[in-house]
Amino acid sequence: MQPHKNPSRRALVVALALVTSSSAFAQQADDSTLGTVSVTATRSERGPASLAASTTITRADIERLQPSSLPELLRGQPGLAIYNQGGEGKLSAVFLRGTSPGQVLVMIDGVKIGSVSAGMSALQDIPVAQIERVEIVRGPMSSLYGSEAIGGVIQIFTRRPQADGVSPHVGVALGTYDTLKSDAGLDGRRGGFWYSANVAYDRTRGFNACNGDPVTFAGCGVIEPDRDGYINRSANVALGYRFNEAWKADARVMRIQGDNKYDGSWANRSTIVQQVAGAHVQYAPLQWLAIDLNAGRNDDQAKNYSPYGFVGFINTRRDSASLKADIGTRTDLATVGIDWQRDSLVSDTPYDATRRNTHALFADWRGDFGSQHLQLGARHEDNSQFGTHDTGHVAWGWDLTKALRMSANYGTAFRAPTFNDLYYPGFSNPNLRPETSRSIELGVDGSHDWGRWGVHAYRNELRDLIAFNPFLTSPSSPWGMPDNIQRARINGVEATLGTTLAKWDINATASVLDPRNKTPGSAYDNLLNRRPQRIARIDADRSFGQWSVGASINGASHRFDDPANRVRMGGYATSDLRVAYRPDAAWTLQLTAQNIFDKAYETARWYNQAGRTLMFSVRWQPKQ
Repeated sequence: MQPHKNPSRRALVVALALVTSSSAFAQQADDSTLGTVSVTATRSERGPASLAASTTITRADIERLQPSSLPELLRGQPGLAIYNQGGEGKLSAVFLRGTSPGQVLVMIDGVKIGSVSAGMSALQDIPVAQIERVEIVRGPMSSLYGSEAIGGVIQIFTRRPQADGVSPHVGVALGTYDTLKSDAGLDGRRGGFWYSANVAYDRTRGFNACNGDPVTFAGCGVIEPDRDGYINRSANVALGYRFNEAWKADARVMRIQGDNKYDGSWANRSTIVQQVAGAHVQYAPLQWLAIDLNAGRNDDQAKNYSPYGFVGFINTRRDSASLKADIGTRTDLATVGIDWQRDSLVSDTPYDATRRNTHALFADWRGDFGSQHLQLGARHEDNSQFGTHDTGHVAWGWDLTKALRMSANYGTAFRAPTFNDLYYPGFSNPNLRPETSRSIELGVDGSHDWGRWGVHAYRNELRDLIAFNPFLTSPSSPWGMPDNIQRARINGVEATLGTTLAKWDINATASVLDPRNKTPGSAYDNLLNRRPQRIARIDADRSFGQWSVGASINGASHRFDDPANRVRMGGYATSDLRVAYRPDAAWTLQLTAQNIFDKAYETARWYNQAGRTLMFSVRWQPKQ
């Protein structure tokens, strides 16, 4: 097949050269109170802050909110909507700024994760007990990360020691649906050496996941009025050492094993393995130079069972490596590098191909010029399946005052077809092109003594979206195949606010978006399915000595389950309460009540959600 056509490679090389050389000429700038510190937004711990819209969820937030799962933690964050198919451990996916789950890149400690066959990440299987923080970057990020980063990037950082000395922790929680959650760990740091070892075990008997229709095969396609439970076992080990001022290295591995029961006509139980391993070496011989080498592997394995026995399996693997250099100062930094990635799979389904490779060259430059801030980036990617693809971005910020910044962003992004799209026997198309997008964004952010706020408006134009075309056939796919036939336009506005009011810590987000199908035909101008047009969340917390109390409200407007907009799911709002008591610095007792008004709602048609739940937890974590 012919490689996908892109802008001139010569233009990209010129852009990379300009980005690299410009660090020598940028002027010094005053520190800004508005910069957003996000490793994910820049792929660097150095230099000026990124101009991208981002959110960070810390370990303190996790312990305060006590979410039942990672999707529960992410729910209601700016521009982010969740759908879930029947409770904890069941398929959960995110829409970030209205883009599809496959158009959101997910990483753990710098390693890309996700099934290379289905093109999605199993967020439901990542236990919150293993998480130190989550960074969410909104907007196109393909110029830094390549495929999938159309809507943005979600990066999960696992737990690490935060101070010198030894820090153990143990937690146990009991709750509704015969739920048990437990975790334990030991972190330590001494001199240049640090380590972290954590284990967790989650179990729930769950509830009936789905009320399917066996006549039309809607939803799960069956009626199985049972309890669909879930078991999750995980372990995470990491260690690092700083040899001297120039050299440091670290390595980590996380393994998750799950056993999930669900409702389905083909299978109703699966066992999964998620494993992420990575290593990092940094050499920083000078204040203005740091060279990083990263390597990682993600294994995504699943076996499916019916009541009569084993049904099938699919194991996918993603190997990756990168070499990058940071050149410059804290007000003027160029990042250049190369990426390598190999996707492969093994399955009892005979795929037409089981491996593909990707090589990429990227560069990013950030500079502060007094009240002006600029960011430029470009990436050239070469995929062994579809050829080359170029992406880029430009961002500008202007500090109107020390407390107020205006910004503008433009970027292009893409998503490579999945192995199912390209090679699944009987229903695939090896000639598919990548999905592409062009996005523009305007924002205003404020940082004051009383708190922080921001408003961002954006438009994202998507082209060549992959959808099944029954009229496109071949000898190997006589009943149709995927094709690049769809278009979409997503307009949106998101607002955030963080402040203290009458000693209450208030954090609120609201998002309004209009995700429309722009493909000529019967579905033209329909809403993209499963995306609510309005999302909101508010958290309020206050401490009273040894006690603390809090409440959260999550809401979403109606959505349609199908592209034809005929299957409507109503909007909803759920309310949560929490109270914690700390008898001393080491112990915390907490009671959390979620969905206290027992609201019945759906985020995916036919699939049930948890009703009113209670969770009582005890945690021992001595303070250093």
